[in-house]
Amino acid sequence: MEVNITKQSNEVIAFLIGRMDTPAAQEFAPQLEALEEDARGTIVLDCKDLTYISSSGLRIFLTLRKAAAEKGGKIIVRSINDEIRSVFMMTGFLNLFEIE
Repeated sequence: MEVNITKQSNEVIAFLIGRMDTPAAQEFAPQLEALEEDARGTIVLDCKDLTYISSSGLRIFLTLRKAAAEKGGKIIVRSINDEIRSVFMMTGFLNLFEIE
């Protein structure tokens, strides 16, 4: 899994590439801390190139959502594929996040 983070004007965009399985989620933890620091604003999780998400990956999304809620920011999940949309639907994540 690869994560590329860019800052553009008033939002931080994290491009998630590959499979967010348990080992990848653990590798993402240090970058998660950096994103939590920006949680006062808008964080976009661009999932265009995300091919799979495990429960560990979903936990990361929840952690970011909690940090943003505590700091008055918001999380936008962008460009999820049909498989990940199905996982979000089954887990109730479609109701927790703003999906673009």
